[in-house]
Amino acid sequence: MATSSLSILGTSSKPTSTPIHEPDLPNPSTALLLNKNGSPKSPHQKPTTTIIFISLLLITCIALSASIAFAFLFFSSSSQAPKIPLQSTIRPLQKLQQPVVILISSDGFRFGYQFKTQTPNIHRLISNGTEAEMGLIPVFPTLTFPNHYSIATGLYPAFHGIINNYFTDPITGERFSMQSKEPKWWLGQPLWETVVNHGFKAATYFWPGSEVNKGSWNCPSKYCRHYNGSVPFEERVDTVLGYFDLPSNEIPVFMTLYFEDPDHQGHAVGPDDPQITEAVARIDSMIGRLIQGLEKRGVFEDVTIIMVGDHGMVGTCDRKLIFLDDLAPWIEIPKNWVQSYSPLLAIRPPAGYSPSDVVAKMMEGLTSGKVEKGTNLRVFLKEDLPERLHYAASERIPPIIGLVEEGFKVEQTRSKKPECGGAHGYDNAFFSMRTIFIGHGPQFARGRKVPSFENVQIYNMITSILKIQGAPNNGSSSFANSILLPS
Repeated sequence: MATSSLSILGTSSKPTSTPIHEPDLPNPSTALLLNKNGSPKSPHQKPTTTIIFISLLLITCIALSASIAFAFLFFSSSSQAPKIPLQSTIRPLQKLQQPVVILISSDGFRFGYQFKTQTPNIHRLISNGTEAEMGLIPVFPTLTFPNHYSIATGLYPAFHGIINNYFTDPITGERFSMQSKEPKWWLGQPLWETVVNHGFKAATYFWPGSEVNKGSWNCPSKYCRHYNGSVPFEERVDTVLGYFDLPSNEIPVFMTLYFEDPDHQGHAVGPDDPQITEAVARIDSMIGRLIQGLEKRGVFEDVTIIMVGDHGMVGTCDRKLIFLDDLAPWIEIPKNWVQSYSPLLAIRPPAGYSPSDVVAKMMEGLTSGKVEKGTNLRVFLKEDLPERLHYAASERIPPIIGLVEEGFKVEQTRSKKPECGGAHGYDNAFFSMRTIFIGHGPQFARGRKVPSFENVQIYNMITSILKIQGAPNNGSSSFANSILLPS
């Protein structure tokens, strides 16, 4: 089991930055000079000297007058514009007795979706809060359960134990799925447990791991909802708002709110379909519903809202398929060896097979030029994966991991079923896997942009805002404090 791996968390792990290249701006176009009939001027049309002189004089006078007027308006407006002082310290609470954090997840909200349509409510949080300017970096693998639990614990999947949405325990042979609620699977200490440990109340409206009875957290019916995807988004928002109608000592100081969209649409149609635009607009309306409800109760400026996604999304299609059966001339990979296919290939050969030999033979075939799309899959022993992925220090991780090129998928055998849609789970260095981070509240500076960072840093941000001691994790307290305003 991977429980012993938690003992190595004494040092913090810094996120790996990915260079971003801005595209060059196009050269400005050159306009043609046209006569009053719309055709280019003829070289035979020569105005007289007097007309030229008068025209130049008039143009000079007009230009001079315009310059003087512009200068007057510019300097006068600059001198009269109000000076907005730079915020340097935390804003005091006006109504609440202690800080309250609402952590919102919009599943599959790829960075850039906020520009697909008008999102006035999301942009209100951005304008008056702090944003990861080029997006939040998910952990690897960029899947829903590993990332939600990394956000909740500050741990990489190798340390919190949820290494995939589905996997098999190599010792017991038991299978983990997204319905597994036994605490033995869920390592680390999630935020709701940390909050309760300090004598406060926490409330979770859907979040992977929140239904697990673990430590001091028993998922109380008043404050914990068991997942039900059919619950309308409006009901979820209204339930969270209702917590602020409780007596002050019963208001949870930490709350989660989860929406399945736009991940649901992204898988079905890819990231560029009009359905994504509609889903994003709906999420924005839910953020507006939350803001209006908090304003009605007079607590909007007191409450900290942190809005994130768990991963991005990329389009996939038939022409981007790699089939394991095509490797048969070099090595046969039976179905029962494979724990996951795409976009994370995970293989656990049975006893008697050398993982290193399997990797060598697979790579020989993939690089031979005889396997269709083979060069878009790289296979590693897990200990040889790039260190920046932090995906080795757990027995739950199979010994052979394949990294699939962006937008490609791995399957066992050829079929005629349609494959076009969207997927995630790829290397977190791909920009398409990035999601959003927006922090709005007393300890987030207004209008601030910060560089991209990994989501394991969010745990320490929240414990710092709540002024409680967090559990050991892979984030950095100093990094979290660099994002937040000092008290």
